[in-house]
Amino acid sequence: MNAKYALPAILACTCAATPTLADSPAQMVLRDGFDGTDFAPSGHLYYRDNFEQKAGAIEFQSEVKRTGPGALKLSVKPFCPPGKANCSERAEIWERTKYRVPYDQGVWYGFAVKFADPIPSGDHRYLIAQWKREIGPKAEGDFSPFLALRLNNGKLFATVETNYVAPTKKRKPKSDGEICGDGETPVWFRPDTNQMRALVATDNNWNDVDGAEFTSCTSAIKVINRGNKLPTPASGWIDFAIYSKPGPDGSGHIEIFANNKWIVSVTGHIGHADHGLGKNQYFKFGPYRAADTTVWTLYYDDFRRSPHCADVLPDPSLCPMK
Repeated sequence: MNAKYALPAILACTCAATPTLADSPAQMVLRDGFDGTDFAPSGHLYYRDNFEQKAGAIEFQSEVKRTGPGALKLSVKPFCPPGKANCSERAEIWERTKYRVPYDQGVWYGFAVKFADPIPSGDHRYLIAQWKREIGPKAEGDFSPFLALRLNNGKLFATVETNYVAPTKKRKPKSDGEICGDGETPVWFRPDTNQMRALVATDNNWNDVDGAEFTSCTSAIKVINRGNKLPTPASGWIDFAIYSKPGPDGSGHIEIFANNKWIVSVTGHIGHADHGLGKNQYFKFGPYRAADTTVWTLYYDDFRRSPHCADVLPDPSLCPMK
């Protein structure tokens, strides 16, 4: 891990005390403002130091921040050898295993992110945050995140993944060019891997040429548009508040807020139920991409996690579930 610690040592003791582990980690309130020289005990986060993250760099710094005296700077540089298959470049922060939330329980997450210049604008795979299910040693396959915040062509969008659910009928584009009807969501079917990915939210710059893989429709995942788009990557700090409750059987529920605006509600089949998968969900954030040729940097601040919306959403009056 390439680590730099830019804040003076006096800030190292500003972190709150570690919360007591309740009967279920899902009942804990976790917070980290990244204001010291290491992760706060109250956040239960860590930088995973493994081969995939050798392209990454982490810095607790004070020059760019949203609140408080500091924020986290995460970068990835070119690392993958040319032509190497399935190679990725990451600088991701993980929840510690002991404090992960059971897969069948709902929990609220919050964090703020700021894109450093230059913002990647290519047709490429970039993720800034992802929610996944634990994968046990007996699981077979490569399982995509059940919820991900992504970047492509310089545009921000969100996807939801689940096990493959066959469409009820073949759709044809309507006169206005739309493929999907009422109650349906654009989806990328991948029956060969028993997965499918739905497009659930986009920023204002999204247009018809983006998301070329979402050419089919599903009624297994339903999206309610709350009248707001995701902020654009160049708009400055973006503060997310997200409710995560997987449900591969159709009981899943996701809420996405950004900068105190309600973006979408997502219900239905969310997540995976394959043999060998673990009992918990977990959250990762930080720049993740397939191999590329430039340095990519993101700043993060104000991480929080709670079973209660009011602990995470800046304006509790907007909470859809009290």
